[in-house]
Amino acid sequence: MSFELDPTFAQDPAKHFDTLQIHAGLTPDPTTGAAALPIYATAAWQFDDAEDAAQKFALARPGNVYSRLTNTTTDCIAARVAAIEGAASAVAVASGHAAEILAFTNIAKAGDEIVASDSLYGGTWNILLHTLDDLGIKTTFVPNNDIDAFVAASNERTKFWYVETIGNPLVDVADVPALVDAAASLNLPVIVDNTFATPYLYRPADDGAAVIIESLTKWIGGHGATIGGAVIDSGKFDWAAVPGKFPTLTEPDASYHGAVWTQAAPAAPFATRVLAQRLRDIGPTLSPYAAQLIGLGIETLSLRVQRHSDNALAVAKFLKDHPKVGWVRYSGLEDDPSHEVASRLLKNGFGGALVFGVKGGREAGLRVINNVKLHTLLANVGDAKSLIIHPATTTHSQLTPEQLGAAHLSEDLIRLSVGIENVDDIIADLDQALAAV
Repeated sequence: MSFELDPTFAQDPAKHFDTLQIHAGLTPDPTTGAAALPIYATAAWQFDDAEDAAQKFALARPGNVYSRLTNTTTDCIAARVAAIEGAASAVAVASGHAAEILAFTNIAKAGDEIVASDSLYGGTWNILLHTLDDLGIKTTFVPNNDIDAFVAASNERTKFWYVETIGNPLVDVADVPALVDAAASLNLPVIVDNTFATPYLYRPADDGAAVIIESLTKWIGGHGATIGGAVIDSGKFDWAAVPGKFPTLTEPDASYHGAVWTQAAPAAPFATRVLAQRLRDIGPTLSPYAAQLIGLGIETLSLRVQRHSDNALAVAKFLKDHPKVGWVRYSGLEDDPSHEVASRLLKNGFGGALVFGVKGGREAGLRVINNVKLHTLLANVGDAKSLIIHPATTTHSQLTPEQLGAAHLSEDLIRLSVGIENVDDIIADLDQALAAV
């Protein structure tokens, strides 16, 4: 059995990022000539004949079968994301959480283990601590960038290491190249959530990360209008190097007449199995309506993330010097613990998110949140508009006090997603809110 990847997933390495984010994966509609990405609102797709149907169901011929698996609109988004990530292939799905679940369970089964950074989004903590634990998959959390701790926590049952490029909400930066090098000595892949960096600031595939997760809801979509996620296969990891280590990819798949994914799709076996098997059976499909909105967002990704980053640096400097602010974390500040790693890895800026604490602790911080006027209080990041939230009582509220401490999340921590408004207006709003403390 053979399976060729859809050529729309290919990227042109000669093209620059700003060009790929607009053109990758998109061709004019063959019937109407529409130049913008159309919304293909159809549940299923007509086959040419019985043989065409049989070939597509067997994955012997590329093409649409049913929109739970593929849809021309969502496929364009997947192709574009793969191109700007510098990766072999991608699968667009219904949310960032869906991307994590599909990626984790693509290679991990009951009895397997994961080693993860302790600087992760609260929802991811819950997936690893509870949902995967219910499935018999154990996670060990270790300090971010503590290579020795990652190695010490690994054993023959470990399937992968997991980190966030920029941790949420601590905004510390993972040393992905160092982690990849250390994991390689154990024949382990590194899976990286790149949501807070986006491929405009950093491409984990360039440093050998095996799989990249993106929440398309955030800066990539960029407008808070819809949710989505992506599982991206870098094509850089040899899943067959250790016989028996990754059986879901290297041994016959009974649900596809014995297909071996590393042989059937050698360029991107991880993404191909996510699409053909995980998405088929679990079904968190990205709707074509959401995909079209995300596609519009991607077209301006570099412009927006540059403005987000420039504004965030100015806000971080303002807060650092403010007499009512006790501390600030932003890797663009020269005295930040992550500044060295961030300066080495991130391009074009340090991201659009930062955290800080107000003198007076939790109650003082909540008073700031309750007095902002420009900032929007909601549980998201990456919108064009500036956002503010108190993670300990919202995004990470399901963690116990002990788990909050393990995640380095203090009660006074306020997270800002700095928008693309005029930075003077952003700073003025924070200044007047701090005056209320």
